Amino acid sequence: MNIQDPIADMLTRIRNAGAASLKEVVIPHSIMKEQVASVMKQEGYITGFMADGEGATKKLVVTLKYYKGKPVIEGLKKISKPSCRSYCGSKEIPRVRYGLGTVILSTPKGIVSGSDAAKQNIGGEILCYIW
Repeated sequence: MNIQDPIADMLTRIRNAGAASLKEVVIPHSIMKEQVASVMKQEGYITGFMADGEGATKKLVVTLKYYKGKPVIEGLKKISKPSCRSYCGSKEIPRVRYGLGTVILSTPKGIVSGSDAAKQNIGGEILCYIW
């Protein structure tokens, strides 16, 4: 199956797994997805992740985080799409849910959260919002 937007597919799989109260979700591996999962772990939205397998069959296993039986991730929204990219400068990084959420950016220094991008004074492509 040819996936047009792999990050959107990753976010949808995580959203669906949280709605179904699954402990883990398996996603086809890519370096960019692994970096997004790393930011999600750093920000406290998932418990952990690991790459499993070799070559074309490599998978990314993401362990979801729950608090009092409810998923920590309440919402995920993909912002940049293949047909319409969205960029921001270091001074225009959006705040998600009045600062209670996180924005993930693709910058020249890699994939980082909005707060890290602001500290490093860099902008980039807005990938998604998490709250």
